[in-house]
Amino acid sequence: MSQTAAVQLPLDGKVAIVTGASQGLGADIAKVLADDGAQVVLVGRGGEAGNAVAAGIGHRAVFFEADVTSDEAIDQCVGFTTKTFGRIDILVNNACSYADQGLASSREQWFQTLNVNLISAAIFTQKVVPHMSRGSVVVNLGSTGGKFGAGGRAIYPASKAALLQITRNFAVDLAPHGIRVLSVSPAWTWSPSTESMSGGSIEAADAVGAHFHPLGRIGRGEEVGHVVAFLATDKASWLTGADIPVDGGFSMLGPDRGISPRAWFAQLAPQNKD
Repeated sequence: MSQTAAVQLPLDGKVAIVTGASQGLGADIAKVLADDGAQVVLVGRGGEAGNAVAAGIGHRAVFFEADVTSDEAIDQCVGFTTKTFGRIDILVNNACSYADQGLASSREQWFQTLNVNLISAAIFTQKVVPHMSRGSVVVNLGSTGGKFGAGGRAIYPASKAALLQITRNFAVDLAPHGIRVLSVSPAWTWSPSTESMSGGSIEAADAVGAHFHPLGRIGRGEEVGHVVAFLATDKASWLTGADIPVDGGFSMLGPDRGISPRAWFAQLAPQNKD
């Protein structure tokens, strides 16, 4: 009797590091990468939470507790990954701090947030590149927040805008080595922060998000994860230095939210009659 051939997963044999993966979007991305066949090292703070996420993903995931603002911790993580799996093919720079008081932000807050969101991504990339081979990829997590102005915020959007820029710069530097560098920029996505703001109701979050996302809801972490996973495959081999907007159409709208002037004025019509 013939035996059915084993299904080849798109990331079989690949090894990935995902920072900020003890919860939220990082955990969702790590799960998709593992489901697609990669061995995934989840990096973050909080060993209990991180180990629980890794256990939930299964045998292709392991958690490594590390502070990404420490060069020594990054070295230890890279060393653990290469010793355990013998290679690094994918780096996802997702670790993020949201400490931001806009114009009132202190120097300490600027340093703290930029250190996590921007500098850690740059240093992590620097540390993994010597262990990468042709065909490897770095994916940075940008944000629609890094593309538009917003009141009351400054550090977080500045860090994401800078992350999009170093994506382009590093893509140029690493192209001769066959290493691709890309970014993905989600819009509103179901996460611990949106869960908190919505009182734990994804339906409420979707209802609010529908005003700003043409697809009528907020995103899901696994939807971002699927794009990251695609970028890590050979099917995306001709992509580098680009930002992929995984945002349900958010970034294609202007401040009028894609609604024509006629429609906006029509909303005023009942008032004009009084």
